[in-house]
This record gives sequence, structure tokens and C-alpha cells, in this order.
Amino acid sequence: MRVKCVLCDKIESIPNDSAEAKRLRNRPIHTYMCNVCEDRIAERTKQRAATGNFRLYKSPKSDDEW
Repeated sequence: MRVKCVLCDKIESIPNDSAEAKRLRNRPIHTYMCNVCEDRIAERTKQRAATGNFRLYKSPKSDDEW
């Protein structure tokens, strides 16, 4: 299956029977990102987290009695 990276527009080929190919075929909202872009984003996220100014805003948990 030929796929195109969302960020850098690089076209790559992935196996048709892989889990990622199935996810892309069945759920169009999912997008493909090449390994280079994925690694770059992970590295920069770790750098931002190390500065101390990086916050993940999570929704507050509500305790249901049920």
C-alpha cells in the first residue's frame, strides 16, 4: 500500500497486510506519519518536557457513585 506522510509529503510503501495499513483503510480519520517525522516530533516533545514549561492538560476525573 502506498501512503503519504502528512507532514513532509514523502510517499512510502507499507505492506498491505500490516496493522497500520488496515487502520488506514478502515478509518479514514487516521493519518500516516513517516518514521523520520515521528522521531523528530518525539525528540522535540521530550525537549519541551525537560524545560519544565510543558503541561499536558487532562480532563479532571469525575468520581461516579454508580
